[in-house]
Amino acid sequence: MTGSMAFFAIEDLFLKRAAEALPPGQVLALTGAAGAVVFWLLAASKRQPVLSRDALRGVPLLRTLSEAAAAIFYIIALAYAPLSMTSALLQASPLVVTAGAALFLGETVGWRRWTSILVGFAGVMVILSPWDAGFDPTGLFTVACVVVLASRDLATRVMPARIGTFQVAAWAYLGLVPAGIGLMGLMGDSFVPPTPGQWLGLSGALLTGLFGYYAVVAAMRLGEVSVVAPFRYTRLVFAMVVAMIFLGERPGPSTLIGAALVVGSGLYAFARERARRLRQA
Repeated sequence: MTGSMAFFAIEDLFLKRAAEALPPGQVLALTGAAGAVVFWLLAASKRQPVLSRDALRGVPLLRTLSEAAAAIFYIIALAYAPLSMTSALLQASPLVVTAGAALFLGETVGWRRWTSILVGFAGVMVILSPWDAGFDPTGLFTVACVVVLASRDLATRVMPARIGTFQVAAWAYLGLVPAGIGLMGLMGDSFVPPTPGQWLGLSGALLTGLFGYYAVVAAMRLGEVSVVAPFRYTRLVFAMVVAMIFLGERPGPSTLIGAALVVGSGLYAFARERARRLRQA
């Protein structure tokens, strides 16, 4: 899981630089097309059909649409917001998933975990600091991304067991292509031929994203979820180091304090969930 988060942090760096030099929608469409080819081949090797009616109905369709919408918000955030702030806000995702599972899936969430969720949301507000004169509204794109990612993760929880992992991944990447083209049309962008250096950066984003995806799936399948999942927060450490070294960012006090609140509340929620499962066992 830790290795996966390192790969994802490096992928974010590649994507941010690409989205700053090229139209964000174009970056989204190109990475979606390349990833779809890779996962289509992997799905075919496992005899998991990509061209299936399952992709166009019910929970799989909802997941694909959520993935596409979240990717649109995230690529815009990467293009225009500081990477350290974007990564800090992204850590609120498990808290939103926990709240969504309680509200929409009927999962039991006690008052302690609800309190940790509220503390995490307070951390999000501290990171955004809307009361500050230097408020950066681009952070709201990451907040929107976190909310939509929660719907994706909740859809994944109720996905039929007969649908394979590579099928789901191929559908998700395929969904990024029309999403990217639509974003280009919405922003009035036209296709910009990438330079050799930009092609190299896009390739780097694809490779690190694929390695990260493989590692996170392996971690969740091989390890106990309640033990492995908290290591997702190492992504914030890697992202801040990458942002400071390669982008010259210096996270301010609001970002650091807010990130501490979000991560601390998330770790507490994971600990409470683990304790609850042990009592049930």
